[in-house]
Amino acid sequence: MILPNIIAIDGPAASGKSTLGRRLADALGYLFFDTGVMYRAVTWAALQRGLDISDEAAITALAEAIVIDIRPPSQPDGRACDVLADGLDATWGTRAPEVDANVSPVSAYAGVRRALSLQQRRIGLRGRVVMVGRDIGTVILPEADLKVYLDASAEVRSRRRFDEVIARGEKADYERILAGVCNRDQIDSTRAVAPLRPAEDAVIVDSDKMDADQVFQYVEALCRK
Repeated sequence: MILPNIIAIDGPAASGKSTLGRRLADALGYLFFDTGVMYRAVTWAALQRGLDISDEAAITALAEAIVIDIRPPSQPDGRACDVLADGLDATWGTRAPEVDANVSPVSAYAGVRRALSLQQRRIGLRGRVVMVGRDIGTVILPEADLKVYLDASAEVRSRRRFDEVIARGEKADYERILAGVCNRDQIDSTRAVAPLRPAEDAVIVDSDKMDADQVFQYVEALCRK
């Protein structure tokens, strides 16, 4: 049996791409690469250097200069991978609340997307990788052996995110989460560079009526065909 060497998983925010990608990578013994961590790494580096996130030129210059690498996890601390920014371990720094609050505009800058696309492609072409994002099958690695577009309605995605927050014992506002998901969908689908859309040869998986286990089993079966 020949497994796909490069697997691309695209889809909107909160569709379950990362959960699926990590489980699939673990099952196949592949590197799990959520490309969103690269935008988080640039955001983290910008905040560390005191750059103004609204200064598109400065953030773009940083993205063009910084070297980001994604490697298998080097420590058993729950990380899915190592995120290195100019050789520094930024793995947990990229998950900081201040990064959460600033990553959206950074990821929308055309120059940042172009710069990071080259680095994503470099890592993906090593093979034995499950890459998760919004433009992997359409822009970054159109030659991927298997392309999956994981979709779900905004309402279902928001409900899942709401349930996750409540399960952690935190307070959550469903309507606010829904508004945020819809806003992110609008940004992702209308941006000038690499808008969110399925690749023509992608397998579209609608998870509205599927749980995480069912989605995983379906996509794993695709890999092993």
